Amino acid sequence: MSSKLPFPPPGFDELTIDEQVEYLQALWDRIMPREGEISVPDWHMEIVQERLARYEANGIEGTPWEEFEKELIEQLIKG
Repeated sequence: MSSKLPFPPPGFDELTIDEQVEYLQALWDRIMPREGEISVPDWHMEIVQERLARYEANGIEGTPWEEFEKELIEQLIKG
């Protein structure tokens, strides 16, 4: 951010996690009416282009949920 606003805003850390999420959602709701002013970083567009190219080359590819879940649990257990 280019301005000298306090980070986080005063009192934010004293909020519960649920209140912090609600605060962030309220901020996002204020921004969304101006979504046309939000710029997309070049690296985001590069990822989208890479994924689109991969999709166009290979079609739909993925892992069944059960297999993904098993692998994820194994990774989490390993740390």
